[in-house]
Amino acid sequence: MVRREFHYLFAALIWASAALMITTKGIIAYCSVPQTQLWWLSAITVATLVSFFFIFRRVARRYIDHIAALPDRSYLWNTFSQRGWTLLLFMMGLGIMMRCLPNIPQQFTASFYSGLGPMLLLYSLRFLSAIWTVGGKTNL
Repeated sequence: MVRREFHYLFAALIWASAALMITTKGIIAYCSVPQTQLWWLSAITVATLVSFFFIFRRVARRYIDHIAALPDRSYLWNTFSQRGWTLLLFMMGLGIMMRCLPNIPQQFTASFYSGLGPMLLLYSLRFLSAIWTVGGKTNL
């Protein structure tokens, strides 16, 4: 059994590790795209960033509220609900499947991953900030 603060840290680590892998792949893909395509790929990246900002804001809030409602000490697998774990496994499986498909264009990887990764990283920081701010008190 771990303290509630560790649940926030664990969630942040899961989201941040995914963010770093995805962002790295997006940046590498951007390097292999012709410069003539950069303007419209950048526009798609910005649209992806904005979309995931609103999606992850709701999801992260739900997870943070779930963790805040846990007892002071609980098992690590309680960090996410069953639905949350299912979503995480589905998204990981989808990402693995996308990497295994040979015909995914570099333009898609560059724009989508460069939008998804930074938003995952931003909200992993939100989990870290929840350690200190949930309930308006210092939790450490």
